[in-house]
Amino acid sequence: MQNDNHPIELSAPDIASYKAGNTGIDYVTCFDSGRPGPHVMLTAVVHGNELCGAIALDWLFRHDVRPLQGRLSLGFMNVAAYLSFDPANPTASRFVDEDFNRLWTAAVLDNPERRSAELTRARSLRPYIDTVDLLLDIHSMQQKTPPLMMAGPLAKGRQLAKAVGLPEIVVTDSGHAAGKRMRDYEGFADPASPKNALLVECGQHWEAAAGPLAIHTALRFLLVNGVIDADFAARGLDGVTLPRQHFIEVTGPVTIANENFRFVEDYRGLEVIPKAGTVIAYDGEAPVATPYDDCVLIMPSRRLNPGASAVRLGRYVSMS
Repeated sequence: MQNDNHPIELSAPDIASYKAGNTGIDYVTCFDSGRPGPHVMLTAVVHGNELCGAIALDWLFRHDVRPLQGRLSLGFMNVAAYLSFDPANPTASRFVDEDFNRLWTAAVLDNPERRSAELTRARSLRPYIDTVDLLLDIHSMQQKTPPLMMAGPLAKGRQLAKAVGLPEIVVTDSGHAAGKRMRDYEGFADPASPKNALLVECGQHWEAAAGPLAIHTALRFLLVNGVIDADFAARGLDGVTLPRQHFIEVTGPVTIANENFRFVEDYRGLEVIPKAGTVIAYDGEAPVATPYDDCVLIMPSRRLNPGASAVRLGRYVSMS
């Protein structure tokens, strides 16, 4: 089956057996080592049509992962959207009412006038997320471009991404004008806080390679944070070679102002536009041009709605 020329190469795991969990929150399970250490959490299906995170968490459950120290939580986030996934219409299950990953500020979560299926779920999860020290949020992308680690704008995020070592390309950015991601919530985005978070984009939503990369990245994240030992990690990392990483600094998103936004070419992501001032799109009648030479286009969207990010603009930087 195809969607926008992308074959459906992954199957959505059955997560029904994980519903009860042991935290009082459906689809959230915590394993406590009984030893001091951080609370580490891996999250999946923030967007219901992104299957690779569910594949990674299912793998960890089936291999009886347990933390060496602290606590390890595995959580399926936007379950209502995920359970509606239909390979015949795979984009429809991204969310039920609104994007779960644009809600993560106190102003939004505390606003009694805002209601949606996603807000109800986020509000139920919020007290639990408040206890998390280290977060890996597992995602995938619309287009079949190289996977990306979204490390946020802070040095601590870049350093953690470097330690994890996967995937090859690391993006440092501040997110979207439309709302904050979970990885940018509270202490995760506070330079004075020891909390830290990463968001990995494991490739195109349904490409076969996204599932294994989600597992590999999860295992590397757990290994470098002392949650699992090398023997456990080797069950899923055998034969995996860490690449030489490249870092892209995003200077900002292009936020859509008009209904009629259109790119001038069929950009798929990571195109490098050599000259500043090159027109890449029109927002209504207004041209959108690159602000500097060698501008990298990050995750150009097919969801071109006012208020959303059409694309993020960045440039390659050195990372010592």
